[in-house]
Amino acid sequence: MPPQKIVLADKAAHIQAPWTPGIVGALNGQLVKLARTQGAFVWHAHQDEDELFLVLEGELNIHFEDGSLCLRPGELCVVPRGVRHQPEGEALILLFEPASTRNTGEQDAAFTVEAEALTML
Repeated sequence: MPPQKIVLADKAAHIQAPWTPGIVGALNGQLVKLARTQGAFVWHAHQDEDELFLVLEGELNIHFEDGSLCLRPGELCVVPRGVRHQPEGEALILLFEPASTRNTGEQDAAFTVEAEALTML
């Protein structure tokens, strides 16, 4: 049986709240996550993992200690491990990161979702 097609627009309809990623796929110890963003997220870093942000809809600004960048649909950024960053904006994003990645890194915040608490969309 061939792999199933994943329709991101259908999966996005199941997102419950901003900044709460859901899993849409997995491969080689990595998770593909879909999330909606709204407002500012917490400043954080991932000490052991790089993090890929791909904007599907809307606009996402990612602030760094030494500047910011703005991502629009079809644009992506890989934030290297250990780099403090703060995503902000209203967007639908696809994240690609190791399965063990905690969304707020070592920071505890209202938006924190433990890796083991993620759900399939």
